[in-house]
Amino acid sequence: MLDIKNMSKSFNIGTDNETNIFTSFDFHINKGECTGILGANGCGKSTLFNIISGAIIQEEGDIVLNGDNINRLKENERAKFIGRVHQNPSAGVSPSLTILENISLSDKKCQKFGLRKLINKNKINQYREMLSTLDLGLENKLDTEVKFLSGGQRQSLSLLMATMNKPELLLLDEHTAALDPKTSRLIMEKTKELINTHSITTMMISHNVRDAIKYSDRIVMLDKGRVILDVKNGCITEKELLNIYNSRNSGMMFQEAV
Repeated sequence: MLDIKNMSKSFNIGTDNETNIFTSFDFHINKGECTGILGANGCGKSTLFNIISGAIIQEEGDIVLNGDNINRLKENERAKFIGRVHQNPSAGVSPSLTILENISLSDKKCQKFGLRKLINKNKINQYREMLSTLDLGLENKLDTEVKFLSGGQRQSLSLLMATMNKPELLLLDEHTAALDPKTSRLIMEKTKELINTHSITTMMISHNVRDAIKYSDRIVMLDKGRVILDVKNGCITEKELLNIYNSRNSGMMFQEAV
């Protein structure tokens, strides 16, 4: 489904601060699988997502999605088939626009349209039905500007917008890290429900071992741009994961679920 072949990526090339994140990196994601990506800050997790989404470009290697090399596609072109939810609840929405305007924008992703033609009134009931599945009452607040929503409501809306057109690949970039534990659990349950309902291939960065085990089909751990662990769920325990992580990162303890 997703193949990363011989990828290399460095920053500040030719300076004293040159940093090599990936060197001849190979990686494969299976269709319909949810893969949890673990690792300490700086191990390459977000860089990997940025390269896949097209936010940054690698120096070498190929990104192949469903047999098509997408290297030459810009980020906005990849957004047609790659959804992403960021750690910041406001990153995936336009806070100054209403819920209806936000969801309409997402529905018209990669299409040409004028602002006057943004909202399709014939789809409003459909949008309400979609929003009702979040169980947050957002279907009754279509004209509310998103900046007035809570972090959990904004992240739920971001998640819905990222999955509404059934992307081929969904990237979850620590999408519950900025939320309180109760809201985080609710968002994770909604995440599981949406990706299972639409059978969306998913990669999920997390700093929560229990979430990785509970919600992923496969668990991958990165360290300095290399895969140091790649196992199917059920083949490793939370304690074993913590021991592996902490043995690689003395002084930096992996987050346990609360």
